[in-house]
Amino acid sequence: MTQTGPRLRIKLRLEYNSPLILGPGKAELLSRIARLGSISAAAREMGMSYKRAWTLVEEMNIAFALPVIDSARGGPKGGGATVTETGQKVLQHYRALETLLLDAGATDLNALNDLLRPEGSS
Repeated sequence: MTQTGPRLRIKLRLEYNSPLILGPGKAELLSRIARLGSISAAAREMGMSYKRAWTLVEEMNIAFALPVIDSARGGPKGGGATVTETGQKVLQHYRALETLLLDAGATDLNALNDLLRPEGSS
């Protein structure tokens, strides 16, 4: 590769016939909910409104045969959210596809990167 480091990023976006589009944002939201146990905390970390995060969760829960997120409303015991087994599988398969694309496409990605104009030139 003649350039210094990769200038190309891959963003995998899966578009289904249903209203679902599964991309890096929803995958990251699932990942953070799994780690934090909270939709609102995940949204905060991503700089996203709770309403937007909840809308994305609802889109995924409706599109898949089984919910990807189980949530409990706040209250005296707090609330919380967990990524279901289905949600874990969705995230696992999405990440596997990202890895496959990066690994199998490395030669083509590097070739495209080499065809770019050098940084700083116009």
